[in-house]
Amino acid sequence: MFEIGFLTIRLIDIIDILIVGYLIYLIYKLLRGSIAFNIFIGVTMLYVVWRLVELLNMDLLSLFLGQFVSVGVILLIIIFQPEVRRFLLLLGNTTLKQRFNFFERFLNKEGEEDKRQEAEIIDIQKAMLQMSKTRTGALIVITKNQNLEIFANSGVMINADISQPLIESIFNKDSPLHDGAMVISNNKIISASVILPVSDNQNLPKSIGLRHRSAVGITEATSVAAFIVSEETGDISLAFQGKLQRRLTKIELTTLLQKHC
Repeated sequence: MFEIGFLTIRLIDIIDILIVGYLIYLIYKLLRGSIAFNIFIGVTMLYVVWRLVELLNMDLLSLFLGQFVSVGVILLIIIFQPEVRRFLLLLGNTTLKQRFNFFERFLNKEGEEDKRQEAEIIDIQKAMLQMSKTRTGALIVITKNQNLEIFANSGVMINADISQPLIESIFNKDSPLHDGAMVISNNKIISASVILPVSDNQNLPKSIGLRHRSAVGITEATSVAAFIVSEETGDISLAFQGKLQRRLTKIELTTLLQKHC
């Protein structure tokens, strides 16, 4: 405990300020670049004005603004439902499951699981590099622990082993499943032709199309990685946590697949 002028500051006050500051930073990180950020600024200004008119004893205006503030929490939950979901996912990321997976691999003496996973990563890599050469558009969503059933069910269920020929055949331009995304989970191709939410992030490059915006959109809503092959340029990109990493090299692609598979 120490004093600054007439203020007495305790250690718990400093911790309180740091926690609130961190939460505000997380909210800013989740909302920046979207229309929701402008709405959040508007709501914050409304609350500040309400507190100000209360202090000035402007009873009529205070009563009028207070009616909006009194239902503000409910309105915020309705308006910011996707952002609230993303915020909770950010706080409650499935780190425990990832640790369990680490111990399972550590206890696997023969290393069969690691060898199988390495072969699957190579198949995905070869398929994406080949589709990049032929400029075949593709969108592959990969998840370790996140349940994507709500999205996967919007496509065609496959539940097949991962293989390069199967991936390339699904995204072939003559295939009825080439539109939409492929979902890979637990070392299986779960579904194809999946419909994903489209990001409304205004900071994304204007040159990207619907495939890239859908990749960013799913990573904003859930804790997954989405790999994209551009049909126009053949460039390979990664969307993760709402951010887009473009023009991946072969080495970068391999590293990121090993990280997210």
